[in-house]
Amino acid sequence: MRTNHRVLAAVTTAGVLTTALLGAPPAAGAPAVPDLASRETGTAVAENGTGNGTVGGDLLAGHGIIAPAGVKAPPKTEASSYVIADAETGQVLAAKDPHGHYLPASTLKTLTAVTLIPKLDKNRKVKPSEEACNVEGSAVGIVPEPIYKIDDLMRALLMVSGNDAAVALAEANGGLKKTLADMNKEARRLQAYDTVAKTPNGLDQPGQRSSAYDLALIARAGLAMPDFREYVGTKVAKFPAPKDYLKKDKKKKRRDDAEASESPRPAYYEMANHNRLLGRYKGMLGVKNGWTSKALGSFVGAARRDGHTVIVAIMHHPGGFWEEVSKLLDWGFAARGKVTPVGELVAPVPDPKPSSSPLAVRPASPTPGTAGAARARGEDPASKGSGVATPLLIGGGALVVLAAGAYGLRRRRRTPGDAAG
Repeated sequence: MRTNHRVLAAVTTAGVLTTALLGAPPAAGAPAVPDLASRETGTAVAENGTGNGTVGGDLLAGHGIIAPAGVKAPPKTEASSYVIADAETGQVLAAKDPHGHYLPASTLKTLTAVTLIPKLDKNRKVKPSEEACNVEGSAVGIVPEPIYKIDDLMRALLMVSGNDAAVALAEANGGLKKTLADMNKEARRLQAYDTVAKTPNGLDQPGQRSSAYDLALIARAGLAMPDFREYVGTKVAKFPAPKDYLKKDKKKKRRDDAEASESPRPAYYEMANHNRLLGRYKGMLGVKNGWTSKALGSFVGAARRDGHTVIVAIMHHPGGFWEEVSKLLDWGFAARGKVTPVGELVAPVPDPKPSSSPLAVRPASPTPGTAGAARARGEDPASKGSGVATPLLIGGGALVVLAAGAYGLRRRRRTPGDAAG
């Protein structure tokens, strides 16, 4: 169910036009959403309690459309939430309810991949369990045979949204419980505080959620990984076929029995990427779409033109979104470098440096560079830059990640949370 809104105000501040929206009051008799601890709701407070900003910038706390002033507004979309960002600079160019909580459906598989690609040897062969082979929803059709490499399962995960492949990968990582813990830890490292993973495949579960802002963060991290870029950008790939493939595949039944019995068993069958913009939208790098009956449509994607990459993430879309995503990407390419950003995609939390002294006190992990966070570190925000630059590679180019925003309390909305696709 989509949330109705009423317009509170339209304010122009520092070159940014913000339409603030408030959620309509709950219907009579509607159950109240229980309060959660700050870190459970996707927010965090600086260690000394002085942080007061939204991750990525204070403007991103808004529920309505957040766009630069003085330029044509982003194209209309039926999505309840979106983010348009410049991948190189990390600048958020425009957004709508960027930190709103929605069911991610299969876009959550991007977090599964970003978490597990560094952990699993892609040439290792695994034998999926019966449980993994019988997961509901979209599937690549694995069987409990030791014929799959991690590389095969990653392709199935990101190209054809294999829910079965996701569970098989989780098993290869030591089990579902460990993998979910690893995924949520990785989300916190990326500062994707709106995201809570309850499954490795995005099938709806109570408490599972993400946001358009977080999907953009996760996709950006994935695009820095060569294997991730290859998986999401592959249009057609071969996938290992089980021994009885010809007998069970209904499409092959169209052959007469004699021809089928004489044909050698193929070692592979082909699978095609579900991303309809690959090969159709100029510069499309790929990434991931998703859908369930409760989550509705979601998508996070990236395209590269003239040496620049733009990321678009949408959530809770009621119908076909491909044309709308194309228009949002077009707007992003036209706006990048010319408009006042409305926020930033923050950098991952730096790994703590080992101390040379066993008695030294480890400093708190740096928060994304707003004034409150700077004061928490004992710095003068007026004399400091806005963040830390971290070089990453995207498509052979340098992706400079600028840390911005701060931990802080902010309003969140949750939507109810069935098979991911």
